This record gives sequence, C-alpha cells and structure tokens, in this order.
Amino acid sequence: MTKGQSPLKELVDFGFEKVSAFEKTKKVTSVFERVASRYDVMNDVMSMGIHRLWKKWFVESLPLRQDGVYLDVAGGTGDIAQAIFERLASFKFKAQVTVSDINPAMIEVGQKRHPHLSWLCSNAEDLPLEDNSVDVYTIAFGLRNVTHKEKALQEAYRVLKPGGKFLCLEFSQVYPPLQKFYDFYAFQVIPKMGEWIAQDREAYQYLSESIRTFLTREELLILLKKAGFERAQYETYTGGIVALHKGYKL
Repeated sequence: MTKGQSPLKELVDFGFEKVSAFEKTKKVTSVFERVASRYDVMNDVMSMGIHRLWKKWFVESLPLRQDGVYLDVAGGTGDIAQAIFERLASFKFKAQVTVSDINPAMIEVGQKRHPHLSWLCSNAEDLPLEDNSVDVYTIAFGLRNVTHKEKALQEAYRVLKPGGKFLCLEFSQVYPPLQKFYDFYAFQVIPKMGEWIAQDREAYQYLSESIRTFLTREELLILLKKAGFERAQYETYTGGIVALHKGYKL
C-alpha cells in the first residue's frame, strides 16, 4: 500500500480475484469461519495425512527454550501450538505457548480442544504484544491469508526478542515434473472434497487459488531480509509443495 492510500481503494489478491484490502480481510475471515468445525478433518483428507508429517518436521525445527515464550500466529484451532506444547513437555521444559488467530470461530473450536493453551484473537499485522517479548514466532499455512504480508513480517520482527527465531511453513511452488498432476489435484479434486466434506466448495477453491498466487520462495526470502531478519533461509519438502523459511532477530 502506498503512503496515504486508503485500504478501501488498495487492491490485493483474494485467490484469483482482485479486491480491496479491507474486503480481503473480511472474506478470509468468512472463509475460515464457515469451515472451522471441519477444518482439521479437511486437512487430513486433502493432504492424505502428509500435513501431519510437515508439521512434525516444523515443530522439531524449533529451539527449546526453558521458560520461553512461543507464539503461533494464524494458529487456527491450535494443532501446531499443541504439538509445540507436547514437545516442550517431553523434554520437561516449561514455557508459555500462545495461539493467535484473527478468527473467533477457529479460536472457539481450538479452546475446547486445548484449554491449557493461551489464546489471543488478533490480526497478524497488529499484534497486541510488547516489543521484544517473544522467543519463538511460528506461522504455518497462514501467511498467504494475511492481507499485508510485509506488515505481518515487520510485526513478527518487532515482537521477537533479540536472538529470537522466526519460522514460517507455507505452501510453495512444486517442482516442474509434478506441476500437471498438482494442478489437477488442486483445482479439480480439492474443491470437490470441500463441497462433499465441508459443504463449502468456494472456500476450498479459494485455498487452491491462494496457493497459486502466493509469493515464490525467493520473494518471501527477500521480504524476510527486508523486515530485518538475519541468517534467513529456506528448505523445501515433498517436491516443493511446502517450504520452511527461517530467520533470526539478532
């Protein structure tokens, strides 16, 4: 958004549509509100369970901090935060694990499942947290839904303590040999699954479109460095379907 530009006039991607920044935030909220109760089931079905492996690798890459503050942004129903909690507990580490999400419906589902976690209803672009207050910031499959990604990354940098680590797990660009099959699955199969299982084809059509229009791995790496993160890097999983970006606030 250029300086002085109204969010009502600024156009951003909502899948393959161009909408105002204000409208995108409302539309994304609506999508996840509609699918909240079936969100985790759909993740299992769509990925054939592979998302659990991606998330396991993601959580295992986190540093262990005694009395650390862990913040999972766009955390939905809390599956990542719960995995973080369990891993810390397995090493007998005590820490504060907080889930932040913009959508009250997702939080409501998550709180019933994981009442021992801390919950925060907030926008990734404007976190109600103090500067230098978080040890580890995670965001998994959520950054592409944020309206202003640069602003969210700047917020991540702001709330992290010096020495804090940022990690983002997100869908990425598949390797060329997989492209044809991936496109068929993403644009033909997934929307039908959404219609059958979640009774919402439109939401899962948006999901596939949002993956296609998301930043490339290199573009996201550039934004991380621009936000101030040092030692920024990424690695890919499963033929480039997902990528893990990392960076430190030094």
